[in-house]
Amino acid sequence: MNDLLIRDAEVGGRPRTDVLLRDGAVAALGPDLPAAGLPVLDARGGALLPGLHDHHLHLHALAADSASVRCGPPRVRTADELARALAAAAGDGWIRGTGYAETVAGMLDSTGLDALCRGRPVRIQHRSGALWFLNSAAARLVGLDTATEPGVERDAEGRATGRLWRADTWLRSRLPATGPPDLTEVGAALARYGITGITDATPDLTDTSLDALTRAAASGAIPQRLNLLGVPLGRASGPEVTVGAYKIVLADSGLPDIETLATAVRRAHAAARPVAVHCVSREALLILLAVFAETGTLPGDRIEHGAIIPAESVRTLRNLGLTVVTQPGFLADRGDDYLRRVDRTDLPDLYRCRSLTEAGVGLALSSDAPYGPADPWQVIEAARTRRAPGGAALGAGEALPAAQALGHYLAPLHDPGGRGRTVAPGVKADLVLLDRPIAPMLRHPEAEAVRATIIGGRMVFEQ
Repeated sequence: MNDLLIRDAEVGGRPRTDVLLRDGAVAALGPDLPAAGLPVLDARGGALLPGLHDHHLHLHALAADSASVRCGPPRVRTADELARALAAAAGDGWIRGTGYAETVAGMLDSTGLDALCRGRPVRIQHRSGALWFLNSAAARLVGLDTATEPGVERDAEGRATGRLWRADTWLRSRLPATGPPDLTEVGAALARYGITGITDATPDLTDTSLDALTRAAASGAIPQRLNLLGVPLGRASGPEVTVGAYKIVLADSGLPDIETLATAVRRAHAAARPVAVHCVSREALLILLAVFAETGTLPGDRIEHGAIIPAESVRTLRNLGLTVVTQPGFLADRGDDYLRRVDRTDLPDLYRCRSLTEAGVGLALSSDAPYGPADPWQVIEAARTRRAPGGAALGAGEALPAAQALGHYLAPLHDPGGRGRTVAPGVKADLVLLDRPIAPMLRHPEAEAVRATIIGGRMVFEQ
Protein backbone atom coordinates (compact mmCIF):
# COMPACT_ATOMS: atom_id res chain seq x y z
CA MET A 1 0.00 0.00 0.00
CA ASN A 2 1.17 3.54 -0.78
CA ASP A 3 -1.45 5.44 1.26
CA LEU A 4 -1.31 5.04 5.02
CA LEU A 5 -2.01 6.96 8.22
CA ILE A 6 0.46 6.37 11.02
CA ARG A 7 -1.07 7.26 14.40
CA ASP A 8 0.65 8.35 17.59
CA ALA A 9 4.27 8.39 16.43
CA GLU A 10 7.19 10.26 17.92
CA VAL A 11 8.63 12.43 15.13
CA GLY A 12 11.67 14.61 15.67
CA GLY A 13 11.32 14.12 19.43
CA ARG A 14 7.70 15.29 19.40
CA PRO A 15 5.29 12.67 20.78
CA ARG A 16 1.76 11.82 19.63
CA THR A 17 2.12 12.95 16.03
CA ASP A 18 0.12 11.49 13.15
CA VAL A 19 1.78 11.09 9.76
CA LEU A 20 -0.20 10.80 6.53
CA LEU A 21 1.40 9.03 3.56
CA ARG A 22 -0.05 9.49 0.07
CA ASP A 23 1.31 8.42 -3.30
CA GLY A 24 4.65 7.35 -1.84
CA ALA A 25 5.36 10.64 0.00
CA VAL A 26 4.71 12.22 3.38
CA ALA A 27 1.58 14.34 2.87
CA ALA A 28 0.93 15.78 6.32
CA LEU A 29 1.98 15.71 9.98
CA GLY A 30 -0.06 16.71 13.00
CA PRO A 31 -2.22 15.45 15.84
CA ASP A 32 -5.51 13.71 15.16
CA LEU A 33 -5.35 13.71 11.35
CA PRO A 34 -8.55 12.30 9.77
CA ALA A 35 -8.17 8.72 8.58
CA ALA A 36 -10.75 9.14 5.74
CA GLY A 37 -10.99 5.38 5.21
CA LEU A 38 -7.22 4.89 4.96
CA PRO A 39 -5.45 1.94 6.53
CA VAL A 40 -4.07 2.95 9.92
CA LEU A 41 -0.88 1.86 11.65
CA ASP A 42 -0.81 2.58 15.39
CA ALA A 43 2.79 3.53 16.23
CA ARG A 44 2.02 3.32 19.98
CA GLY A 45 4.46 6.12 20.70
CA GLY A 46 7.37 4.60 18.82
CA ALA A 47 9.84 6.82 16.97
CA LEU A 48 9.29 7.33 13.25
CA LEU A 49 12.57 8.09 11.47
CA PRO A 50 13.78 8.55 7.92
CA GLY A 51 14.88 5.19 6.59
CA LEU A 52 18.56 4.43 7.08
CA HIS A 53 21.01 4.50 4.18
CA ASP A 54 24.01 2.18 4.07
CA HIS A 55 26.48 4.13 1.95
CA HIS A 56 28.95 1.28 1.31
CA LEU A 57 28.25 -2.45 1.02
CA HIS A 58 28.58 -5.27 -1.53
CA LEU A 59 25.29 -6.97 -2.41
CA HIS A 60 26.45 -10.00 -4.38
CA ALA A 61 29.28 -10.71 -1.93
CA LEU A 62 26.78 -10.42 0.91
CA ALA A 63 24.50 -12.97 -0.71
CA ALA A 64 27.39 -15.34 -1.47
CA ASP A 65 28.69 -14.99 2.07
CA SER A 66 25.53 -16.49 3.52
CA ALA A 67 26.19 -19.73 1.60
CA SER A 68 29.90 -19.90 2.45
CA VAL A 69 31.94 -21.59 5.15
CA ARG A 70 32.97 -19.18 7.90
CA CYS A 71 36.75 -19.40 8.16
CA GLY A 72 37.67 -16.77 10.74
CA PRO A 73 36.87 -15.40 14.20
CA PRO A 74 34.74 -15.66 16.16
CA ARG A 75 33.55 -18.98 14.74
CA VAL A 76 36.98 -20.28 13.68
CA ARG A 77 40.11 -19.34 15.64
CA THR A 78 42.67 -22.11 15.02
CA ALA A 79 43.97 -24.21 12.14
CA ASP A 80 42.31 -27.31 13.60
CA GLU A 81 38.96 -25.52 13.77
CA LEU A 82 39.40 -24.39 10.18
CA ALA A 83 40.15 -27.93 9.03
CA ARG A 84 37.00 -29.17 10.76
CA ALA A 85 34.89 -26.41 9.25
CA LEU A 86 36.11 -27.23 5.73
CA ALA A 87 35.58 -30.96 6.28
CA ALA A 88 31.98 -30.28 7.32
CA ALA A 89 31.18 -28.26 4.18
CA ALA A 90 28.10 -29.55 2.37
CA GLY A 91 28.34 -31.22 -1.03
CA ASP A 92 31.31 -32.73 -2.80
CA GLY A 93 32.47 -29.95 -5.15
CA TRP A 94 33.96 -26.50 -4.63
CA ILE A 95 34.19 -25.09 -1.11
CA ARG A 96 33.92 -21.30 -0.74
CA GLY A 97 35.19 -19.88 2.53
CA THR A 98 35.01 -16.31 3.83
CA GLY A 99 36.19 -14.18 6.72
CA TYR A 100 39.70 -15.61 7.03
CA ALA A 101 42.23 -13.84 9.25
CA GLU A 102 45.94 -14.62 9.54
CA THR A 103 45.49 -15.24 13.27
CA VAL A 104 43.83 -18.57 12.40
CA ALA A 105 46.64 -20.31 10.50
CA GLY A 106 49.01 -17.66 9.18
CA MET A 107 49.25 -16.30 5.65
CA LEU A 108 47.86 -19.27 3.72
CA ASP A 109 49.12 -20.50 0.36
CA SER A 110 48.29 -23.61 -1.66
CA THR A 111 50.60 -25.82 0.38
CA GLY A 112 49.24 -24.61 3.70
CA LEU A 113 45.65 -24.95 2.55
CA ASP A 114 46.32 -28.47 1.22
CA ALA A 115 47.29 -29.48 4.76
CA LEU A 116 43.85 -28.39 5.92
CA CYS A 117 41.74 -29.66 3.02
CA ARG A 118 43.17 -31.57 0.05
CA GLY A 119 40.28 -33.65 -1.24
CA ARG A 120 38.11 -30.86 -2.67
CA PRO A 121 38.88 -27.58 -4.47
CA VAL A 122 38.88 -24.79 -1.89
CA ARG A 123 38.94 -21.02 -2.25
CA ILE A 124 38.98 -18.89 0.88
CA GLN A 125 38.55 -15.14 0.92
CA HIS A 126 40.51 -12.99 3.34
CA ARG A 127 38.22 -10.96 5.57
CA SER A 128 39.43 -7.75 3.88
CA GLY A 129 37.92 -8.94 0.60
CA ALA A 130 41.21 -8.16 -1.16
CA LEU A 131 42.74 -11.64 -1.27
CA TRP A 132 41.79 -15.22 -2.15
CA PHE A 133 43.67 -18.38 -1.13
CA LEU A 134 43.40 -21.47 -3.36
CA ASN A 135 44.47 -25.00 -2.52
CA SER A 136 46.27 -27.08 -5.16
CA ALA A 137 43.07 -28.71 -6.46
CA ALA A 138 41.47 -25.30 -6.96
CA ALA A 139 44.63 -23.87 -8.52
CA ARG A 140 44.70 -26.67 -11.10
CA LEU A 141 41.05 -26.20 -12.01
CA VAL A 142 41.43 -22.47 -12.68
CA GLY A 143 44.78 -22.81 -14.46
CA LEU A 144 46.67 -20.72 -11.95
CA ASP A 145 50.16 -21.80 -13.06
CA THR A 146 49.67 -20.46 -16.59
CA ALA A 147 47.57 -17.41 -15.67
CA THR A 148 48.71 -13.97 -16.80
CA GLU A 149 46.37 -12.08 -14.45
CA PRO A 150 48.44 -9.46 -12.57
CA GLY A 151 46.86 -10.38 -9.23
CA VAL A 152 48.24 -13.93 -9.29
CA GLU A 153 51.07 -13.96 -6.76
CA ARG A 154 54.23 -15.87 -7.69
CA ASP A 155 57.29 -16.92 -5.71
CA ALA A 156 60.92 -16.23 -6.61
CA GLU A 157 60.92 -19.14 -9.06
CA GLY A 158 57.79 -17.89 -10.83
CA ARG A 159 55.43 -20.50 -9.38
CA ALA A 160 51.92 -19.44 -8.38
CA THR A 161 51.63 -19.40 -4.60
CA GLY A 162 47.86 -19.85 -4.49
CA ARG A 163 47.21 -16.23 -3.48
CA LEU A 164 45.14 -13.94 -5.71
CA TRP A 165 45.14 -10.22 -4.98
CA ARG A 166 42.06 -8.29 -6.13
CA ALA A 167 41.43 -10.73 -8.95
CA ASP A 168 37.76 -11.46 -8.28
CA THR A 169 36.59 -10.92 -11.86
CA TRP A 170 39.30 -13.17 -13.27
CA LEU A 171 38.66 -15.88 -10.69
CA ARG A 172 34.92 -15.75 -11.29
CA SER A 173 35.52 -16.25 -15.01
CA ARG A 174 37.36 -19.53 -14.27
CA LEU A 175 34.76 -21.01 -11.92
CA PRO A 176 31.77 -23.17 -12.86
CA ALA A 177 29.09 -20.88 -14.27
CA THR A 178 26.38 -20.28 -11.68
CA GLY A 179 25.35 -16.66 -12.34
CA PRO A 180 25.05 -13.94 -9.73
CA PRO A 181 23.36 -15.08 -6.49
CA ASP A 182 19.74 -14.30 -5.72
CA LEU A 183 19.40 -11.15 -3.61
CA THR A 184 15.93 -11.64 -2.16
CA GLU A 185 17.11 -12.70 1.30
CA VAL A 186 19.67 -9.90 1.40
CA GLY A 187 17.05 -7.30 0.58
CA ALA A 188 14.73 -8.69 3.25
CA ALA A 189 17.48 -8.73 5.87
CA LEU A 190 18.43 -5.11 5.16
CA ALA A 191 14.75 -4.11 5.40
CA ARG A 192 14.57 -5.75 8.84
CA TYR A 193 17.33 -3.38 9.94
CA GLY A 194 15.36 -0.34 8.74
CA ILE A 195 17.56 0.26 5.70
CA THR A 196 15.72 1.94 2.82
CA GLY A 197 18.65 2.97 0.60
CA ILE A 198 21.95 1.31 -0.24
CA THR A 199 25.08 2.12 -2.20
CA ASP A 200 26.78 -0.91 -3.68
CA ALA A 201 30.49 -0.15 -3.66
CA THR A 202 31.68 -3.08 -5.77
CA PRO A 203 34.15 -1.72 -8.35
CA ASP A 204 34.24 -2.44 -12.08
CA LEU A 205 30.83 -4.08 -12.38
CA THR A 206 30.63 -6.43 -15.34
CA ASP A 207 27.62 -6.32 -17.65
CA THR A 208 26.38 -9.53 -16.00
CA SER A 209 26.61 -8.11 -12.49
CA LEU A 210 25.13 -4.76 -13.48
CA ASP A 211 22.20 -6.41 -15.24
CA ALA A 212 21.59 -8.68 -12.24
CA LEU A 213 21.56 -5.74 -9.83
CA THR A 214 19.20 -3.81 -12.07
CA ARG A 215 16.85 -6.80 -12.31
CA ALA A 216 16.91 -7.25 -8.53
CA ALA A 217 15.88 -3.62 -8.06
CA ALA A 218 13.17 -3.83 -10.73
CA SER A 219 11.69 -7.06 -9.36
CA GLY A 220 11.68 -5.92 -5.74
CA ALA A 221 14.18 -8.55 -4.66
CA ILE A 222 16.09 -5.48 -3.49
CA PRO A 223 13.28 -3.20 -2.27
CA GLN A 224 15.71 -0.47 -1.20
CA ARG A 225 16.67 2.46 -3.40
CA LEU A 226 19.90 1.35 -5.07
CA ASN A 227 22.92 3.45 -5.96
CA LEU A 228 25.93 1.92 -7.74
CA LEU A 229 29.57 3.03 -7.62
CA GLY A 230 30.92 0.37 -9.99
CA VAL A 231 29.10 1.42 -13.17
CA PRO A 232 31.73 1.90 -15.91
CA LEU A 233 32.38 5.42 -17.14
CA GLY A 234 30.03 6.34 -19.96
CA ARG A 235 27.53 3.62 -19.08
CA ALA A 236 24.00 4.76 -18.28
CA SER A 237 21.73 3.00 -15.82
CA GLY A 238 18.08 2.12 -16.07
CA PRO A 239 15.41 3.86 -14.00
CA GLU A 240 15.65 1.17 -11.31
CA VAL A 241 19.11 2.23 -10.09
CA THR A 242 21.18 5.39 -9.91
CA VAL A 243 24.81 5.90 -10.84
CA GLY A 244 26.99 7.19 -8.04
CA ALA A 245 30.59 8.29 -7.83
CA TYR A 246 33.08 6.23 -9.83
CA LYS A 247 34.85 3.61 -7.71
CA ILE A 248 38.67 3.51 -7.81
CA VAL A 249 40.62 1.03 -5.70
CA LEU A 250 43.98 1.94 -4.16
CA ALA A 251 45.12 -1.58 -3.39
CA ASP A 252 47.81 -1.74 -0.72
CA SER A 253 49.15 -4.85 -2.44
CA GLY A 254 50.20 -2.59 -5.34
CA LEU A 255 49.76 1.15 -4.93
CA PRO A 256 49.73 3.09 -8.22
CA ASP A 257 52.07 5.94 -9.03
CA ILE A 258 50.65 9.42 -8.70
CA GLU A 259 50.29 10.07 -12.43
CA THR A 260 48.38 6.81 -13.06
CA LEU A 261 45.94 7.64 -10.30
CA ALA A 262 45.65 11.26 -11.43
CA THR A 263 44.75 10.07 -14.94
CA ALA A 264 41.97 7.86 -13.53
CA VAL A 265 40.56 10.74 -11.46
CA ARG A 266 40.68 13.14 -14.43
CA ARG A 267 38.86 10.63 -16.66
CA ALA A 268 36.04 10.32 -14.15
CA HIS A 269 35.80 14.07 -13.59
CA ALA A 270 35.76 14.67 -17.35
CA ALA A 271 32.77 12.32 -17.50
CA ALA A 272 31.08 14.50 -14.83
CA ARG A 273 31.38 11.80 -12.18
CA PRO A 274 32.98 12.31 -8.81
CA VAL A 275 35.21 9.52 -7.56
CA ALA A 276 34.89 7.15 -4.61
CA VAL A 277 38.40 5.97 -3.77
CA HIS A 278 39.06 2.85 -1.69
CA CYS A 279 41.75 4.08 0.68
CA VAL A 280 42.79 2.08 3.75
CA SER A 281 46.41 2.79 4.64
CA ARG A 282 48.32 5.94 5.57
CA GLU A 283 50.41 5.61 2.40
CA ALA A 284 47.36 5.31 0.17
CA LEU A 285 45.78 8.40 1.74
CA LEU A 286 48.88 10.52 1.24
CA ILE A 287 49.09 9.47 -2.42
CA LEU A 288 45.40 10.27 -2.92
CA LEU A 289 45.64 13.70 -1.30
CA ALA A 290 48.63 14.53 -3.49
CA VAL A 291 46.58 13.56 -6.54
CA PHE A 292 43.59 15.68 -5.51
CA ALA A 293 45.93 18.61 -4.95
CA GLU A 294 46.94 18.20 -8.61
CA THR A 295 43.59 17.35 -10.21
CA GLY A 296 41.24 19.32 -8.01
CA THR A 297 38.02 17.86 -6.66
CA LEU A 298 34.38 17.64 -7.70
CA PRO A 299 31.43 17.89 -5.32
CA GLY A 300 30.72 14.28 -4.34
CA ASP A 301 34.34 13.06 -4.32
CA ARG A 302 34.62 10.63 -1.44
CA ILE A 303 37.09 8.44 0.40
CA GLU A 304 35.94 4.90 1.12
CA HIS A 305 37.01 3.51 4.52
CA GLY A 306 39.64 6.05 5.56
CA ALA A 307 40.82 3.36 7.96
CA ILE A 308 43.91 5.37 8.94
CA ILE A 309 43.76 9.15 8.71
CA PRO A 310 46.67 11.04 10.32
CA ALA A 311 45.66 14.06 12.38
CA GLU A 312 47.66 16.34 10.11
CA SER A 313 45.55 15.27 7.11
CA VAL A 314 42.16 16.20 8.57
CA ARG A 315 42.40 19.88 7.60
CA THR A 316 43.42 18.89 4.06
CA LEU A 317 40.33 16.70 3.75
CA ARG A 318 38.15 19.64 4.79
CA ASN A 319 39.86 22.07 2.45
CA LEU A 320 39.41 19.69 -0.47
CA GLY A 321 35.71 19.24 0.32
CA LEU A 322 35.99 15.45 0.57
CA THR A 323 33.57 13.11 2.32
CA VAL A 324 34.81 10.10 4.27
CA VAL A 325 32.57 7.01 4.18
CA THR A 326 33.87 4.93 7.06
CA GLN A 327 33.02 1.81 9.08
CA PRO A 328 33.50 1.96 12.86
CA GLY A 329 31.73 -1.40 13.02
CA PHE A 330 35.12 -2.94 12.29
CA LEU A 331 36.24 -1.85 15.77
CA ALA A 332 33.57 -4.01 17.40
CA ASP A 333 34.23 -6.84 14.94
CA ARG A 334 38.05 -6.86 14.76
CA GLY A 335 39.23 -4.50 17.47
CA ASP A 336 41.15 -7.12 19.46
CA ASP A 337 43.10 -8.02 16.35
CA TYR A 338 43.80 -4.35 15.64
CA LEU A 339 45.22 -3.97 19.15
CA ARG A 340 47.61 -6.84 18.50
CA ARG A 341 48.62 -6.11 14.93
CA VAL A 342 48.19 -2.43 14.07
CA ASP A 343 51.21 -0.24 14.75
CA ARG A 344 50.61 1.58 18.03
CA THR A 345 51.33 4.90 16.35
CA ASP A 346 48.41 4.24 13.97
CA LEU A 347 45.81 3.29 16.60
CA PRO A 348 44.75 6.91 17.37
CA ASP A 349 44.15 7.43 13.63
CA LEU A 350 41.96 4.36 13.19
CA TYR A 351 38.44 4.91 11.82
CA ARG A 352 38.22 8.54 12.86
CA CYS A 353 34.74 9.97 13.43
CA ARG A 354 34.47 12.82 15.95
CA SER A 355 37.59 14.70 14.80
CA LEU A 356 36.35 14.65 11.20
CA THR A 357 32.93 16.05 12.05
CA GLU A 358 34.40 18.68 14.37
CA ALA A 359 36.74 19.79 11.57
CA GLY A 360 33.85 20.11 9.12
CA VAL A 361 34.71 17.03 7.03
CA GLY A 362 31.68 15.27 5.56
CA LEU A 363 31.20 11.89 7.25
CA ALA A 364 28.98 8.92 6.49
CA LEU A 365 28.77 5.64 8.39
CA SER A 366 28.32 2.35 6.59
CA SER A 367 28.88 -1.38 6.97
CA ASP A 368 31.12 -2.64 4.13
CA ALA A 369 29.06 -5.83 4.48
CA PRO A 370 29.83 -8.68 4.23
CA TYR A 371 33.33 -7.68 5.36
CA GLY A 372 31.90 -5.73 8.30
CA PRO A 373 28.69 -6.16 10.31
CA ALA A 374 25.64 -5.34 8.17
CA ASP A 375 23.45 -4.29 11.13
CA PRO A 376 23.51 -0.45 11.21
CA TRP A 377 22.52 -0.40 14.88
CA GLN A 378 25.67 -2.38 15.70
CA VAL A 379 27.68 0.17 13.74
CA ILE A 380 26.00 3.04 15.61
CA GLU A 381 26.80 1.36 18.93
CA ALA A 382 30.40 0.82 17.80
CA ALA A 383 30.69 4.50 16.88
CA ARG A 384 29.36 5.36 20.35
CA THR A 385 31.59 3.04 22.42
CA ARG A 386 34.48 2.18 20.06
CA ARG A 387 34.93 -1.02 22.05
CA ALA A 388 36.71 -4.12 20.79
CA PRO A 389 35.15 -7.54 21.50
CA GLY A 390 37.42 -7.87 24.56
CA GLY A 391 36.16 -4.60 26.01
CA ALA A 392 39.10 -2.29 25.32
CA ALA A 393 38.32 1.07 23.72
CA LEU A 394 40.14 2.13 20.56
CA GLY A 395 40.46 5.87 20.11
CA ALA A 396 37.84 6.77 22.70
CA GLY A 397 38.22 10.44 21.75
CA GLU A 398 36.78 9.62 18.32
CA ALA A 399 33.47 8.36 19.77
CA LEU A 400 30.21 9.92 18.61
CA PRO A 401 26.99 10.33 20.58
CA ALA A 402 24.50 7.75 19.33
CA ALA A 403 22.17 10.45 17.99
CA GLN A 404 24.99 11.91 15.91
CA ALA A 405 26.04 8.46 14.69
CA LEU A 406 22.46 7.77 13.63
CA GLY A 407 22.44 11.06 11.73
CA HIS A 408 25.36 9.82 9.64
CA TYR A 409 23.09 7.00 8.41
CA LEU A 410 20.38 9.43 7.30
CA ALA A 411 22.14 11.49 4.59
CA PRO A 412 20.92 11.24 0.97
CA LEU A 413 22.51 8.48 -1.12
CA HIS A 414 24.14 11.02 -3.44
CA ASP A 415 25.34 13.26 -0.61
CA PRO A 416 26.57 10.85 2.07
CA GLY A 417 28.34 13.59 4.03
CA GLY A 418 25.36 15.92 3.87
CA ARG A 419 22.60 16.88 6.27
CA GLY A 420 20.45 14.03 7.54
CA ARG A 421 16.99 13.66 6.06
CA THR A 422 13.89 14.38 8.18
CA VAL A 423 10.26 13.31 8.24
CA ALA A 424 8.42 16.28 6.73
CA PRO A 425 5.65 16.95 4.21
CA GLY A 426 6.77 16.46 0.64
CA VAL A 427 9.63 14.03 1.28
CA LYS A 428 9.63 10.46 0.02
CA ALA A 429 7.92 8.07 2.38
CA ASP A 430 11.07 6.07 3.11
CA LEU A 431 10.64 5.49 6.83
CA VAL A 432 11.49 3.22 9.73
CA LEU A 433 9.19 2.83 12.72
CA LEU A 434 10.65 1.74 16.05
CA ASP A 435 8.78 -0.03 18.84
CA ARG A 436 10.03 2.56 21.36
CA PRO A 437 10.79 6.29 21.56
CA ILE A 438 14.15 7.45 20.28
CA ALA A 439 15.74 8.12 23.71
CA PRO A 440 15.84 4.49 24.91
CA MET A 441 16.84 3.36 21.42
CA LEU A 442 19.87 5.62 21.49
CA ARG A 443 20.85 4.30 24.91
CA HIS A 444 20.75 0.73 23.61
CA PRO A 445 20.69 0.61 19.77
CA GLU A 446 19.39 -2.74 18.55
CA ALA A 447 17.80 -3.99 15.35
CA GLU A 448 15.10 -5.82 17.33
CA ALA A 449 13.48 -2.43 17.93
CA VAL A 450 12.68 -1.99 14.22
CA ARG A 451 8.95 -2.56 13.95
CA ALA A 452 8.30 -1.55 10.33
CA THR A 453 10.17 -0.36 7.27
CA ILE A 454 8.40 1.63 4.55
CA ILE A 455 9.87 2.49 1.13
CA GLY A 456 7.99 4.80 -1.19
CA GLY A 457 4.94 4.42 1.04
CA ARG A 458 4.99 0.62 0.68
CA MET A 459 5.45 -1.61 3.71
CA VAL A 460 8.46 -3.85 3.04
CA PHE A 461 8.89 -5.13 6.57
CA GLU A 462 6.54 -5.33 9.56
CA GLN A 463 6.56 -7.24 12.80
